[in-house]
Amino acid sequence: MTSRLTRRQRRRVSQGIQYAVFVAAVAAVVAVADWERLRNQFAQRGLAGELFPQIITTALRNTVVYTASGFVFGLVLGLVIALMRLSSVAPYRWVAGVYIEFFRGLPALLIFIFVGVAVPLAFPGAEIPGGTYGKVALGLGLVAAAYMAETIRAGIQAVPRGQMEAARSLGFSHARAMASVVVPQAFRIVIPPLTNELVLLFKDSSLVLFLGVTLEERELTKFGRDLASQTANSTPILVAGLCYLLVTVPLGFVVRRLEARTGKAG
Repeated sequence: MTSRLTRRQRRRVSQGIQYAVFVAAVAAVVAVADWERLRNQFAQRGLAGELFPQIITTALRNTVVYTASGFVFGLVLGLVIALMRLSSVAPYRWVAGVYIEFFRGLPALLIFIFVGVAVPLAFPGAEIPGGTYGKVALGLGLVAAAYMAETIRAGIQAVPRGQMEAARSLGFSHARAMASVVVPQAFRIVIPPLTNELVLLFKDSSLVLFLGVTLEERELTKFGRDLASQTANSTPILVAGLCYLLVTVPLGFVVRRLEARTGKAG
């Protein structure tokens, strides 16, 4: 007569089966994949070496600049939209709500096409300051602001109401109390999600290729695609992907640390 397994034993058996399935799946992929063809197409060491230092000094640098400019523009606009969303003036709330729903609902690609095509048509002769860099900052910022606005709004609402009341009792106006007391505390709360938004913007900067850029304005994805087309090999795309990871992996680690620290503080 077999004895019934305890709950702990059943859990161990279940975990053992899952590990076995995982190992079997990995072994099957390793055994079936044609690693020689993959190496020839994606890992040509000599070709990868020829990408340096330009992939760092031009492509990665431009990607970082595009991301930083879009993040700063989006953060400033997002703060304005968040305050409008919390305003006691109804038209401000309506405008902020429409903006958030509109730009969160559209793919970022369409925003870039709008910035690159529709804006010049709507305002003939007018130019966005900064050229391509200004267009990228505007495109990324418009998208990021919609998400940042909701994040900042949630952070402001998470600040205890007593903070505002205490500031008002000290003679602060509502605007000064918001700027000096509430908003700084809100930003400490929302730093992790804002850092995560920075990671997303870094990847979305690849959409700059739809604006039409010069050789010196190329970011990582455009740089990798151009070199892959010239060499008929995908090694430049793989190297560009590794450059993305060079930035996004440390940023992801920072996000997790900030989230853990915020969780402990809470």
